[in-house]
Amino acid sequence: MSRLQSVPEASPQQQRERLSMIGVTWLLLGAVLVLLWAYSWWRHRFWATKGVPTPPVVPFIGHAHKLLLPAKLCEFEREAYFNYGGSKFCGLYSFHEPMLLVGDPEIMRHIYVKDFDHFMDRRTFNMPSKKDRVMANMLSMKTGEEWKKLRAIMSPTFTSGKIKGMFPLVCKKADQLVSFCLKEARTKPFVDMKYNFGRFTLDTIASCAFGIECNSLVGEKPEFAEKVDTFFQITPERIWRFAFLGVFPKLAKMLDMRFSAPATDFFSEVARETMRARQSGNKRGDFLDLLLEAEVSTGDAEGISAVQDDNKSSTSKQTLNELTIISQSVMFLLAGYDTTASTLAFVSILLAKHPEIQQRLRQEMSEMVEEHGDITYQGIMEAKYLDACIMETLRLYPPGLFLERKCVKEYKIPGTDVTIEPGMVVTCPLFQIHRDPKYWPEPEVFRPERFLPENKANITHLTHIPFGIGPRNCIAMRFALMEAKVALAKMLLASDINVAPGHEEIKTDFGLGLLRPKDGVNLLLTPLKEE
Repeated sequence: MSRLQSVPEASPQQQRERLSMIGVTWLLLGAVLVLLWAYSWWRHRFWATKGVPTPPVVPFIGHAHKLLLPAKLCEFEREAYFNYGGSKFCGLYSFHEPMLLVGDPEIMRHIYVKDFDHFMDRRTFNMPSKKDRVMANMLSMKTGEEWKKLRAIMSPTFTSGKIKGMFPLVCKKADQLVSFCLKEARTKPFVDMKYNFGRFTLDTIASCAFGIECNSLVGEKPEFAEKVDTFFQITPERIWRFAFLGVFPKLAKMLDMRFSAPATDFFSEVARETMRARQSGNKRGDFLDLLLEAEVSTGDAEGISAVQDDNKSSTSKQTLNELTIISQSVMFLLAGYDTTASTLAFVSILLAKHPEIQQRLRQEMSEMVEEHGDITYQGIMEAKYLDACIMETLRLYPPGLFLERKCVKEYKIPGTDVTIEPGMVVTCPLFQIHRDPKYWPEPEVFRPERFLPENKANITHLTHIPFGIGPRNCIAMRFALMEAKVALAKMLLASDINVAPGHEEIKTDFGLGLLRPKDGVNLLLTPLKEE
């Protein structure tokens, strides 16, 4: 039978040494924490040393806990705008990195437009994974000369003439939307117009960008719709990946961490297959055809493939390579799907809540059809009250909440002693400017008359910026407006719109930095004529 050996007790001397070691450890740990706190305090003194006001900061975090959470961003920007000088400009911190929030229209004019060469880039995310190649090559992610050349190539694809050529495709999808909505109105207590407008914009862009019929409105299992929905889903994992990529970019590269949603692969393959089909010579005049036909007159650059002319000694024609075309097609789909659908959903419920405005707009649409014989491109573009209703909706509910530019060379803000250093991000509190009573009397009221031609002179320049400002504004703005106007016009000519009982409140969601209706937009549709 074994005996338990007793452990000898530590001597008083050993106990004192052990306690002394513990004390030293805690002392060192305390010293490290004090030094880290002092470092954080020093980094967060950046704006104070320049005399720039700043909302209260959290040590080590700064304002990142609010800047990185879209649900809190809008409320935080409102506080910074109205209480901490943001209506002119104020300083922010993303962890320890200083940012500048600018709300003064004149300073915005300098930064975003006049002195654009100092702020050519947007905030960039290092996406080292090969799985992110499609997203990394989108126009919105390009910087410097690469962005400048690609933008110059793509701009001609969104001219009025090109968009007019896509008008019949949009009208066809809008007719399908109206038919589907009225069919639902006969069998359901109300119609979720946010859902239906989303399917309409998806079908429209799939047709205009990819040249395919995804039929997400009528299909029993709309694969396109399901994939795009997963792209816009906000999950804890995506938020974590986003934060990790921003804070630890080198470690993310080592781990081959992916940033883009897996659904991007589905759309990439669709674009690739469609490109191969176009090699047979079948043309539709859509966005993909325009990119395939785009010629580059500038020198060779990344994303551009040179095509040699045998009769000349130098390169006479250059075209976009496959990856670049796929990236722009996917960008067109993802950027245009939810933004236009949300705008249509918001304007429809606003018109439902204001029947007198709805009736005035329907009267304008009826007169347009009487004059032109149908809904035409010219008639839609000339409809003043239709445009005013869309613009007022975009004032109240701008789809995009981020309007950021990154300084590329040192810049002194005109009329001040404040210098913006290269690499610093400048952001604009777009939502707050759109609802500032200084610029908009009764800013919470839906009043389309603000945007009628006779009243536009009363609008302060750069206080209505739903499509961005300057050379990096939304490249597809004309297409998006045309698409929204066609859908709204056809819906109003076919039905009277009312809010479903119990669904009068307009709730909003800020997922992925996009402003969208929350929990759908439920309306009652009453046909105005027999189908």
